[in-house]
Amino acid sequence: MEALPAKGDKLESKIQEDIIKMLMVKGWYVMPTHGNMYQRGFPDLWVSHSRYGPRWVEVKRPTGYKFTPAQLECFPKICANGSDIWILVAATELEYKKIFRKGNWYTYLSVFK
Repeated sequence: MEALPAKGDKLESKIQEDIIKMLMVKGWYVMPTHGNMYQRGFPDLWVSHSRYGPRWVEVKRPTGYKFTPAQLECFPKICANGSDIWILVAATELEYKKIFRKGNWYTYLSVFK
């Protein structure tokens, strides 16, 4: 179950909906992953663009987010094996530009705060 956000903050599921819409408008194919026992630790979205290639995208709230134990186990392995992961916190142009740089998931770890 998704934790309730602070007053005025959006639910992560709503942020994800907005990000999906934004990416689709920009020509990305978006495939949400499902959090079942076979996909624990996967990022929220697999996206692909004919010009820019594929990306793994994890959606988080701007504040009060947490990584699951499965994500903390899997994200480093995914990256160590040649795929990067991008955290997006809103459906804005600033956030969109992140997916054209190096993956940023590790910068959201508490050690970097």
